[in-house]
Amino acid sequence: KDITDSINYASRIQRAMLPKPSEINGLSESSFMLYLPRDIVSGDFYWFTEINDKLVFVAGDCTGHGVPGSLMSMLGISFLEEIVNNREIAESGKILDELRKEVQRALHQKGEREEARDGMDIALCVIDRKNNSIQYSGAYNNLYLIRNGELIEYPADRMPIGIFEH
Repeated sequence: KDITDSINYASRIQRAMLPKPSEINGLSESSFMLYLPRDIVSGDFYWFTEINDKLVFVAGDCTGHGVPGSLMSMLGISFLEEIVNNREIAESGKILDELRKEVQRALHQKGEREEARDGMDIALCVIDRKNNSIQYSGAYNNLYLIRNGELIEYPADRMPIGIFEH
């Protein structure tokens, strides 16, 4: 009971860190976010922010489920806050490059043989509202765009956020 109570409390903290869709100015009423953790806490997360007339949003899938995955998701959210909101980086590829460096630094990943391969797969978009354009960068997660009834797939890089052997 104590362990379950503790995990339930951790779930409240994790959910509090997830941004609310109502925080996005001008978000269409037909938009939605689907967040259904497999366990009480989750290794999946979403995150978004607005910076310099750009909307940055992320869907992430961390290694592990439950408690281990939730710890990774908290790292991802915290590092994204630092990279985008504090350092004011708003280019999709640079954000992911910096996130990868931060995860490797935090987990002391050097590419050694016995080392844990923890990390995350991410789809990241930057919508520039002034120029009506979108930037996309992905780490194992593709972008799917539906335009005029046609499904268009933009493939992601085959490199995770974290250490990578190849």
